Amino acid sequence: MKLRVDDITAEARELEFPEPEGEINRALGLGAVRDYRLEGPVKVKLAHYRAGTELFIQGEISATARGLCARCAEDFVAPHVRGFRYVLAPRSLGDDGPAATRAEDLEFSTYGGDEVDLAPLIQEQALLAYSTRPLCREDCRGLCPRCGANLNEGDCACPAESGDPRLAVLHTLKLRRPH
Repeated sequence: MKLRVDDITAEARELEFPEPEGEINRALGLGAVRDYRLEGPVKVKLAHYRAGTELFIQGEISATARGLCARCAEDFVAPHVRGFRYVLAPRSLGDDGPAATRAEDLEFSTYGGDEVDLAPLIQEQALLAYSTRPLCREDCRGLCPRCGANLNEGDCACPAESGDPRLAVLHTLKLRRPH
């Protein structure tokens, strides 16, 4: 979705549109671990307005991804809603380079020309919406290290661990008690 800069006025306007998932899924698949895949387009709701040469964009995205749990290795569905906000300034005003970027400037970006392409901004927000360590749920118990059973489905038949076998010799020591 592209917005013509001349069409953005001081009066806030709202937009709703789907952002195709193809480019986002491509970016999700570039890393060594491919834990998420979007199930469909990202739903975008936003409002935009202009103050002088700066453009203000605020809204939220909602998406549903299929993930692979880092603890139990099960597939799960991960719906997510994420709010976002951007202030865009003309590129000629924001040309201080990457060294000038501070942590509080992460919502700041620049635009050039007579159109603003929202796709990179939406794609960035979609990528930030999902954690780097996917879990099917916060209290996921994972897999048994001995038999590989999914502990979310119940306890396995493995005997309880009695401690580190390398320290077993310490149990044979007799301690003298002070009188």
